[in-house]
Amino acid sequence: MESENMTDRRLAKPTPVTRHSSLLSVKELGIVPYLSVWEAMRAFTDARTPDTPDEIWLLQHPPVYTYGVAGRAEHLPDSDNGIPVIQVDRGGQVTYHGPGQLVAYVLLDLRRRGLTVKGLVRNLEQAAIDTLSEVGLTAQRHPGAPGVYVEGAKVAALGLRIRKGCSYHGLSINVDMDLTPFDAIDPCGYPGLRVTGLRNLGVTAPIDEVSERLLSNLVLELGMPIDRKDGR
Repeated sequence: MESENMTDRRLAKPTPVTRHSSLLSVKELGIVPYLSVWEAMRAFTDARTPDTPDEIWLLQHPPVYTYGVAGRAEHLPDSDNGIPVIQVDRGGQVTYHGPGQLVAYVLLDLRRRGLTVKGLVRNLEQAAIDTLSEVGLTAQRHPGAPGVYVEGAKVAALGLRIRKGCSYHGLSINVDMDLTPFDAIDPCGYPGLRVTGLRNLGVTAPIDEVSERLLSNLVLELGMPIDRKDGR
């Protein structure tokens, strides 16, 4: 379990950072409540025009369970452990978000980029696989079970919503987090599915480093060059 001081430090909200290019804006939001980000994603998507640049939002959430539009009650926590449970408009079953988990939301115009939903899922999975490879882990896909796995345990989860040909929601990677809340659910609708994180697999890279690596791999997979004005 995390100490109170570590939790407080992670929950301290930094000043959001935005990096722009003509094709992509990257927003680094720190640790932000799930509901406010979900509402912002929907508002952004509804307000898009054909000229709106795509965006990637990198962030973490305070503890929360979320489940998709087809989520089934039997996979949810069977008792109240104090963590909120929210049904949202993405695909997929129940998962857990918390501090130490890196989340990348991809707000993309799929038609403009010539992407299919299946193609986007593969791009996101490959970006995660390549990121894990860079920190010394061999990860794989599982046919019929979107996400990324190491030695049979899930380390990255995916969930998307497509509205007006544009995507939101995205990808999460467990970096250095308390995995105990996963024990109360059937992760992604699979009873007994093992869940792991980079720290549990011996990776000591901080979440900021993993975030940078993931962003680079997303840019590569999705063909979205970014003008790095901050010099990184």
